[in-house]
Amino acid sequence: MKNFALIGAAGYIAPRHMRAILETGHCLAVAYDTKDSVGVIDSISPGSEFFTEFERFHEHAHQRRRDAATALDYVAVCSPNYLHFAHVAAGLRLGCDVICEKPLVPTPRLVDELRRLEDETGRRVLNILQLRHHDAVVRLREKVAAAPPCTKYDVELTYITSRGKWYMESWKGDPRKSFGVATNIGVHFYDMLHFIFGRLQHSVVHLSEESRAAGYLEYERARVRWFLSIDADDLPAEVRGRKSTYRSIDVSGEQVEFSEGFTDLHTVSYREILAGRGFGLEDARHCIETVDRIRTGPVLAPGADAHPLIRLARA
Repeated sequence: MKNFALIGAAGYIAPRHMRAILETGHCLAVAYDTKDSVGVIDSISPGSEFFTEFERFHEHAHQRRRDAATALDYVAVCSPNYLHFAHVAAGLRLGCDVICEKPLVPTPRLVDELRRLEDETGRRVLNILQLRHHDAVVRLREKVAAAPPCTKYDVELTYITSRGKWYMESWKGDPRKSFGVATNIGVHFYDMLHFIFGRLQHSVVHLSEESRAAGYLEYERARVRWFLSIDADDLPAEVRGRKSTYRSIDVSGEQVEFSEGFTDLHTVSYREILAGRGFGLEDARHCIETVDRIRTGPVLAPGADAHPLIRLARA
C-alpha cells in the first residue's frame, strides 16, 4: 500500500483524486489546503491528517520520512494553477513522485525546470491527461492511425461550460493565476487533439476574452476550429436552461460521443500511473506549448478558418 499526500484538498477536482487513491487500494495519509472546507474527506479517508498551513504540512511530511512504513510515496497536486510548479517542486524535494492536475505549468521553460528537479531528486512528475484514456478518444486515434497518411480531418471543437459570477471573483477569473480561459478549461482538449492528430503545425487566435476564446489549430492530421466559453449565453438554444455544459467534437461531419465515460477517468489514470504507465513531462510538453502559443500570440481577425460561433459571440 502506498502513502499519498494531497495538496489542494478543498478544490473542485480534489475528491476525484481522493476516490482514485481509495479505489486503487492506497492510503490518503495527509492533506493540505489553506481552506478548511474539506468535509468530503470523512466519506473517503477519515483518518487522514489535515493541515491549513503549508509549513506544518511540510514538516509533518519530513517527519514521516524517518519510518519506511509512514513515508510518503506520492504527492497529488490539486492546487490553483499558478501554484502547481511550487507544489510539484516541494513534492519532489520531499522524495516523492508527484501527480499533478492540468495545466501542469504554464510555459515550456517551467517544464524544463521540472526536468532538472527530476534529475536532482531522482523522482518523477506525472500529469493527469485523462482524456487519453477515454474510449471514444482511443477509438478515434485508432481510426486516424489506420487512415491513409495523407488524410487530413476537418474538426470543429466546441466546449461551453457555464460558470456563475463567483468564477471571476475566484483565482480562476484572474489570468495571472489561471492563465486564462483557454488554458484553464481547454488544456486537456489540446492534449487530446495532439494525442489523436499529431504535432501542432500552426496556431491562430481569433478571440481572447475573460470568458471565451476561439481560434484555429492545424495538426499533422487535422484542421481544427475551436471555441471555448464559460458564458451561459453561448449555450445552444436546444440545451439552454436544461444543461449547463455543452461539448461537441465534429470530425469531418461525424460527432465524437463524449456524453459518458468521464467520471471514472481519474481512477483509470491512477491505475496506469501506479503500474508505471503514467504520462510524464514530455507527454505533457506539447499541450503546454500549445496553450503558451495561444496565450502569448496575437489575436487576428477571423477569416474562413474561424469557428462559426465567433460571429455570434461578437454580436
